[in-house]
Amino acid sequence: MRRSDLHLLISLDTLLDELNVTRAAQRMHISQPTLSGHLAKLRELFQDPLLVPSETGRGMVATERALALRPALAQALSQLREAVAQPHDFDPATSARTFTVAANDSVFTILALDVMAEVMRHGNPELKMAVVPPYDVGIVERMARGEVDLYLGDIDKMPETLKARFLMSADFALAQRRDHPRGNRPPKLDEYCDLAHVIVSSRGEFSSSVDDVLARLGRHRRVTAAVPSYNQVALVLSQTDLVTTLPRQLLQRYESFVDLLELPFELAPFRLAMAWHPRSQNDAAGRWLRDRFTAAGTSP
Repeated sequence: MRRSDLHLLISLDTLLDELNVTRAAQRMHISQPTLSGHLAKLRELFQDPLLVPSETGRGMVATERALALRPALAQALSQLREAVAQPHDFDPATSARTFTVAANDSVFTILALDVMAEVMRHGNPELKMAVVPPYDVGIVERMARGEVDLYLGDIDKMPETLKARFLMSADFALAQRRDHPRGNRPPKLDEYCDLAHVIVSSRGEFSSSVDDVLARLGRHRRVTAAVPSYNQVALVLSQTDLVTTLPRQLLQRYESFVDLLELPFELAPFRLAMAWHPRSQNDAAGRWLRDRFTAAGTSP
């Protein structure tokens, strides 16, 4: 089928509704010969008569092929009309939109959790938000297909083909459980390196970008545990004497049972940004979602 065949499908939908060429033509504000011409092209397109004269001589009867087409055709045209008629404004109280945001669990905890809570506060059961793993490879293609609305991550790693906006800087801190036997004073560099650390690694590795910084200082820390997600680190801290180095805004979520301490060396902050596909630039719902993240990134 070609794009130019769309008007034929609209004619077919009207004919199947009216089962009468004259009434269908009047409803579509076209002449009866024009609609009869559409029907001839439809018969050729589908290789089926589609509509045949009624035995009573009044109106027409749909063939089995036409009856099979009708539900899917009506649904497709209804969705098309809804899309074309969709207002430019977005109302979270009435929208049936589902937002999909790609972010790891650290970024979710730092920022996306607050936005999700705001989305849910509208009390609209049809307005939904899903957070999925980012999977950097293929993210642009997924966004181009409309599978992902927003991508959250390191601003320096955003694909150049996406539009991006800086949201916030997250500095790093050392965290340990409350009442840790070492006390709650900030450690010197020697003590920091001697402490047992837990890090995040989906591959079970025992080094991270923090270790790269320490290596440039000629130092090495003792990493004894690795877990696949950031929020699992908090569970490890609560049950052991291990410590961790992670973004402060993430660790602040667990201040009820962990202490946050200053690091004994300089560590560049994590610069968080959001990115979206150019196809979504003028989407009202997409703009609304991006505004929520912008506000969350600038809030204290």
